[in-house]
Amino acid sequence: HQVQMGDELPPGIVQLSKVYVAKKRKIEVGDKMAGRHGNKGVVSCLLPEEDMPYFADGTTVDIVLNPLGVPSRMNVGQVLETHLGYAARKLGEQLGDMARQQAAAVIKKKLQAVYGKPEFTEITKGRSDEELIEWAREHQEGLHMSTPVFDGAEEADIRALLIEAGVDEVGQVQLYDGLSGEPFANMVTVGAMYMLKLHHLVDNKIHARSTGPYSLVTQQPLGGKAQFGGQRLGEMEVWAMEAYGAAYTLKEFLTAKSDDVEGRTQMYERIVKGDNFLATGLPESFHVLVKELQGLCLNMELIEE
Repeated sequence: HQVQMGDELPPGIVQLSKVYVAKKRKIEVGDKMAGRHGNKGVVSCLLPEEDMPYFADGTTVDIVLNPLGVPSRMNVGQVLETHLGYAARKLGEQLGDMARQQAAAVIKKKLQAVYGKPEFTEITKGRSDEELIEWAREHQEGLHMSTPVFDGAEEADIRALLIEAGVDEVGQVQLYDGLSGEPFANMVTVGAMYMLKLHHLVDNKIHARSTGPYSLVTQQPLGGKAQFGGQRLGEMEVWAMEAYGAAYTLKEFLTAKSDDVEGRTQMYERIVKGDNFLATGLPESFHVLVKELQGLCLNMELIEE
């Protein structure tokens, strides 16, 4: 069987079935999302619709992104996408209104202003007025735009489209605070962009441990959720603890909570008994260092007095 199929099965098992169950999950705080420009981030707050910022006509925004994510990473594409999306959506709304008024000639005029000659010809060629009105009705959620790499919409094109859509050419709008109803002090960039939900869900990531498995060599806790590991306290975290002068906390982190075998057993026993005293021994990492030095022909001995 293995020669024919090439399946690596556990010994004594002839056939194996795997069942995958897919389910929809609502987005929640801690889930990861991203746009199409490497602008990834974590959902930090979920609000009811009535608390979200809203336009003068009462429409609320769907997502609020931090503008500080743009200058440092210099992925300005996300801002241009937002502006182009806003223009496309507003133009779609205009087409929807024209379709309701059965104004085929006005639709043609609008499409001519928005698209280049080849695209305009492609859309209108062979279509009767009724078909064109139906096409406009289908696109009332937003016109379709294509901006290929190195041949996409320039800033001037986007400005022109925003003006054509009847909004401010800088793509900014006055929003109102959903909680207080006050207008925000500054104008806000609003638009439409693609946001994707990534497969890093907080429910699969959440992890906690008290005691658990330890590495055989270093006697330190293993890492990662799959191994039921501990949280790594790296160099930078150690520096932070030092900066705060948290000597005893740091001592605990580096000994009893890590690789001081004797200390952690005693600590566990003391907690069970209700004692509140920490006696630390020698971390196993010291013995590992000694062995490492012996491998370099440096015989270092610890003389305990």
